Amino acid sequence: MYHHSGSVAQQAAGSATGVLEAKGTDHAEAMLFQRCTWCGTAMYHRLLCPVCQGSDLRTERSEGVGTVRHSTVLHRNTPAARNVSLIEMAEGFVVRGRVMGPPIGIHSGDRVRLSTAKDPVRGEPVFQLVDEPYRAWT
Repeated sequence: MYHHSGSVAQQAAGSATGVLEAKGTDHAEAMLFQRCTWCGTAMYHRLLCPVCQGSDLRTERSEGVGTVRHSTVLHRNTPAARNVSLIEMAEGFVVRGRVMGPPIGIHSGDRVRLSTAKDPVRGEPVFQLVDEPYRAWT
């Protein structure tokens, strides 16, 4: 019977626990992302770079400003309709989150700002519209 060494399991667990913890910054409501030190690609919650497959990733803090690339309305598993949007952040990575407001009023190209880094119910970022859309004719 094979028994793995406890020290090996603890080393592996210890190295992955601090992946998204920035050192010395107050980030209660900050969105943290990784940037590959080899190719400079920005990504959200990855273990390997999707471009060069490098594992040397540094954690950075996002400014929290982005653009809606795609938004859809879901009616499943919820008493009211909610939206799920793909947000392209200014730093270059894409994150899935929710934009506050009426789901029908959120469109591709709308600028958003981070409101809450982690929704307590779904665990995804919540954004708010930066400029109130003037869509009287749509």
